[in-house]
Amino acid sequence: MSVVTNTTTIGAIELPSRRNTELLLLGFAVVIPIFAYANVGLAINGKFPPGMLLYGLGLGALAGIAHLVVRRYAKYADPLLLPLATLLNGLGLVLIWRLDQSERLQTLAKRSFGGFTESAPRQMMYTALAIALFAGVLLVLKDHRVLQRFTYISMVTALVLLILPVVPGLGADVFGAKIWISVGGFSIQPGEFAKIVIAVFFAGYLMVKRDALALASRRFMGLYLPRGRDLGPILMIWAMSLLVLVFENDLGTSLLFFGMFVIMLYVATERTSWIVIGLLMSIGGAAVVGATASHVKVRVTAWLDPFACYGTSGACEQVGQSIMSFGSGGVLGTGWGQGNSDLIGFAANSDFIFSTVGEELGLTGVMAFLLLYGLIIERGVRTALAARDPFGKLFAIGLSGAFALQIFVVAGGVMGLIPLTGMTMPFLASGGSSVLANWVLIAILIRISDTARRPAPAPAPSPDSEMTQVVRPS
Repeated sequence: MSVVTNTTTIGAIELPSRRNTELLLLGFAVVIPIFAYANVGLAINGKFPPGMLLYGLGLGALAGIAHLVVRRYAKYADPLLLPLATLLNGLGLVLIWRLDQSERLQTLAKRSFGGFTESAPRQMMYTALAIALFAGVLLVLKDHRVLQRFTYISMVTALVLLILPVVPGLGADVFGAKIWISVGGFSIQPGEFAKIVIAVFFAGYLMVKRDALALASRRFMGLYLPRGRDLGPILMIWAMSLLVLVFENDLGTSLLFFGMFVIMLYVATERTSWIVIGLLMSIGGAAVVGATASHVKVRVTAWLDPFACYGTSGACEQVGQSIMSFGSGGVLGTGWGQGNSDLIGFAANSDFIFSTVGEELGLTGVMAFLLLYGLIIERGVRTALAARDPFGKLFAIGLSGAFALQIFVVAGGVMGLIPLTGMTMPFLASGGSSVLANWVLIAILIRISDTARRPAPAPAPSPDSEMTQVVRPS
């Protein structure tokens, strides 16, 4: 009689790598802006731009470096986030370069600032720094859950970042809004980084307190109202957002922080009443501040009827010209480099850069850009759903919600749907703080996505897995 021993081995189940898909999409994300760049040069000067090859090689090299870092350190991450961000960043560089070629903007810059420095090369430098920071986040942040240890430290850090612009000698008042600080000749917008830091605090706090915040004391008009003592957190955030609005004249950051907190609060508690209470508090606070703060009041007036004060107010003139830009674009637009959105002036390559999209690419281009932004938001929400830990779920949904709110308030402001906020369009507008902060946001979402999709380590084989079978001789 012979004995045959069969050993059952449990191997690690490897998920299929999506990095090749990401690399293919990155190729399209680099080629499309190069074609757009060539189109702008042909439309304005009748020939290909002299720096087109260098621009294409630079964007391709940066995208390649980012891909190699993701392939090595986050190989299970979502394959769409990096190509989408690269495509938006590349098209933003094209839009900024297109506005740099405007003789009207050059004349305005010489008159206002004593010289003219093109924004596109500077934005390319910021993009290179942002990719380096993107890689650094993925290298250092091996697991997003370690950020939970810094819940209250992140709250203090976010408050410091928000206070810096109003510190005498450090803050800078730029066209009425005190959202900048000047360090060594460079201007930095701390609020762009504060939105990421404060999301860490919100996620850590709500993960611990969600059970208490989900309790309801009474039912009113179909809504379960929270207990009075549980209203403290939302009242504190509401007061903080109003203080930002009053002292910094920054409507955008105020709406962003409070809206992000309400979204995360709803996801943590699943109580619709928090959404209703948050909306009522935001409307009430905006109404009071809008009637008292002069800077906000001017923007509300420009929103209500920009053509009534068109010749007397700069805000009304900007909103009016933006609306005319969208109107003249029609369905298909006037074509790359063939619009007049540069009439908006110094704001053309900041928050009003979306007006250039509306005029030169039309409704079709606007919907295409909004679709790209919507895909980033959708992938962020999908990452939140896939996350295995509550902190990761709340953190991912907070970052995605903040990104979505920023798109809404900027696009809505330049289209005349809501008052102007002064925030920058992510990846499109000129500005180092914005592009740096948004690439960090993408890096964190990629890290959470990688952790969520990474297969669990296989358990070590135990003696019980060895099965002995007696085989009778034939």
